[in-house]
Amino acid sequence: MKKYLSIIIIALAAASSGCKKDYLNLSSNPNNPSVSSPGLLLTGALKGTADIVNGPNMQTTPNPPAGLTSTVGTGYVMYAAWGGFVSQSTGFQPFVSLEEYQFTTSTYDEWTSNYLNISNYTALLNSTTEPNYQAIAKIMIAFDYESLVDNYNNVPYTSAIKGTSNLNPTYQNGIDIYDDLMKQLDAAIVQIQGAASSTTAANPLSFDVMFGGKMTNWIKFANTLKLKLAVRESSNSAIASRFAALKTAAAATASLGYLDASTPAVVNPGYLSSDADGGQQSPLYRNYGFTASGATQTNNNEYQANSYTANFLGQNGDPRLTRIYLGTNDPNATANPTLLAGSAVNVQLQADSTLLAVVSTSFGDAQPPTTAAGKTLTPSKFGPGIIPSATMNAVIISSEEALFLQAEANLDGILPGGAAAAQTLYEAGITASFVDLGAQTVTPNTPVGVTPGVTVSTPAASAAALYATGAPYAWPATAVDQEKAIITQKWVALNLAGSFEAYNELRRTGYPAVPTSIYPGADAPNNVTRIFYPQIEYATNAANVAAQGTIDKFNSKIFWAQ
Repeated sequence: MKKYLSIIIIALAAASSGCKKDYLNLSSNPNNPSVSSPGLLLTGALKGTADIVNGPNMQTTPNPPAGLTSTVGTGYVMYAAWGGFVSQSTGFQPFVSLEEYQFTTSTYDEWTSNYLNISNYTALLNSTTEPNYQAIAKIMIAFDYESLVDNYNNVPYTSAIKGTSNLNPTYQNGIDIYDDLMKQLDAAIVQIQGAASSTTAANPLSFDVMFGGKMTNWIKFANTLKLKLAVRESSNSAIASRFAALKTAAAATASLGYLDASTPAVVNPGYLSSDADGGQQSPLYRNYGFTASGATQTNNNEYQANSYTANFLGQNGDPRLTRIYLGTNDPNATANPTLLAGSAVNVQLQADSTLLAVVSTSFGDAQPPTTAAGKTLTPSKFGPGIIPSATMNAVIISSEEALFLQAEANLDGILPGGAAAAQTLYEAGITASFVDLGAQTVTPNTPVGVTPGVTVSTPAASAAALYATGAPYAWPATAVDQEKAIITQKWVALNLAGSFEAYNELRRTGYPAVPTSIYPGADAPNNVTRIFYPQIEYATNAANVAAQGTIDKFNSKIFWAQ
């Protein structure tokens, strides 16, 4: 794989000097794609998607307008903060855009990176007549457009990606785009099914760095996206008739299967522990982990454990706590001291019989964690379950996300299993999260002193103990509480790598009740409901973006939100 990556790097470097900052970046002019091979186009585009989902999604904008930056993409760190996963490090000057919600059209640009990625998939679609390649391109274009709608609501769709033939694309309603994405996904599934009976259809094989050319998995991925589109519309009664149509379309292909515990959607083009070409590490690790020399990356310094999540896990005896956040053996912390308001410490027993403490702060807290005795504690960073290595897979849709999605779909009646099937999938989602994070419950042997040591449960057994009858995550009795349980556990499982999806679900359902920033002067009436259209759109497509009206970050909602 390393040799294969080197070939791609050389090819891209020769093709375009604009790719030097990102060793698999294909962010170039869609009218003149720099790499003609469908295989290389597919690999580069999938790598670009992984960067967007996992951040930092820095991509080069060809010939940016005067006064605008040539690189865009923030990753989804704002959703990680607003969703209760991270707090800004107390040793840094506060980011008023984040903690006081004083962001503008120039602050968060998830627009350009997604449209550049769509351009890359469009180049792939136009570069070949091979049905498998075309179907993958259609599926991933749908994935990116759903992301755009979920960020911005109304966006350019059928009039977009036309190059110089249409420099001022009009906007379409998000709900109408969702309807058409369902049709595009159906078309892609049919195309893959048709290719399966062909003796001449090319398989992308190793160029497909997500499923390795297993086209049945691409059908499951497309089907999972269909289900997500339908479930997303299920919570807003004002669009009930539109939801009914998507529900029918999603149910029609239920027999084709979905992503599950054995089939996640993850990308890995051969990530390396190398700082060459802007960093060849897996993007989440490159975002929140370390350089090849062991130096901390910027976001590792700038963000730390959030007390809302840490307290939820700690108070429920959930061992995912010290897999999501990096615990400390500082005796000032493991003594479980009382902290000043705004901070928290949660202590857990480990497999080696030691104690680890996760030290956290509330979002917006400008003061370092301090004990009542005046001891300042070092806040926890990101744990080994979240950023295990530089070569880790980049998650697009995790097993647990797919399982929780199916659980809710059964509960909502989109799928036919009802509450019983929903419970099975809910418990499977919790188990998948424990397995992926490597979380194990550790209990002291009893009686203490007679049988020294600890008992370590497997991840699956640890999960089962927490969702057993009477346990903190037991399946509730009512439909309302069942939905809340599904979304809450989905939120836990999506920590950091799935921050955008977790925040979408919070906006859609209201679960969990993540508090707003406590930073003095923030005074938010509620969590942010959406970000602004980017400045580049106001500079280059002013009339069409102005037609969308005034955007209010606390009141303007994506069409599916409550």
